[in-house]
Amino acid sequence: MADVITYREAVAEGIAREMRRDPAVVCLGEDIGAAGGVFKTTVGLHKEFGSERVWDTPISEQAIVGAAMGAAMTGMRPVAEIMFSDFLACCWDYLANEIPKVRYMTGGQVTVPLVVRTANGGGLGFGAQHSQATENWAFTVPGLKIAAPATPADVIGMMAAAIRSDDPVVFFEHKGLFATKGPPAPPDHLVELGQAAVVREGADVTLVALASMVPVALTAAERLAEEDIDAEVIDLRCLVPLDTRTVLGSLAKTSRLVTVEENPYQGGWGGTLVSVVADEGFGLLDAPVRRVAAECVPLPFADALEEQVIPTVDKVVTAVRRLAAY
Repeated sequence: MADVITYREAVAEGIAREMRRDPAVVCLGEDIGAAGGVFKTTVGLHKEFGSERVWDTPISEQAIVGAAMGAAMTGMRPVAEIMFSDFLACCWDYLANEIPKVRYMTGGQVTVPLVVRTANGGGLGFGAQHSQATENWAFTVPGLKIAAPATPADVIGMMAAAIRSDDPVVFFEHKGLFATKGPPAPPDHLVELGQAAVVREGADVTLVALASMVPVALTAAERLAEEDIDAEVIDLRCLVPLDTRTVLGSLAKTSRLVTVEENPYQGGWGGTLVSVVADEGFGLLDAPVRRVAAECVPLPFADALEEQVIPTVDKVVTAVRRLAAY
């Protein structure tokens, strides 16, 4: 086994492991077959499993997710790819109105065990229609699980949990992380959905981040350590289930909270997390809560402008510095 694996390789590896384990698992999406995916996240799957289990589809998000829904309702475990998360809007009726409600409306007689994978987020200069962090869209829909891994090993472990879930899962893979590297996952690696990870211990302030914001928070924490501010960093990993217990446990130590989220401040997941903390952990706080989030504007194409919109290490350091002095 290699010493390191890239995040993009981990996507293909995670899917392949589940396809080997369970013949009911199939993949469908645009250019995922012989082409190996537009982001090269399905390389090798078509060669190993063939056209019977890896389906190239027309350019129709509705067709992809609608076919996946039907397959899931009739005994398969489809993994459907929507190329960019912005394009979830094209199949939103299925994702918001149909898929999450079938199990509930049939009293559990019909389940929809499917995964919708999608490339999420900015930082690469792809412009306003191909760069959004849209996990907060899905967060508003009851009945969907939401996963957003930050490391290659978590990609593999959470992919296993997502594909095995009897509830539909939206699996956000961050475009800005595809080239990042990390330790490979051991055989049979499984990361339970809804289990946050404390990726850096600290005593002064809790930073809660998701996906590409995890390395941003970690880098900020290293910078803050030089100023004798000891930041604990939590990788939330999932939005549904939401691991508030780990966050509250950290706040019992640090008494200060900063959320670091790439989606816009307006309607971002940090608002929900902060409200839970205010409701269940208000007595733990020694200072106001701070949210570092994207600006409420369409994402610019130019990288210098995009950096003004998306949270950066400097923005996180500034927020924490002010909070530490409160």
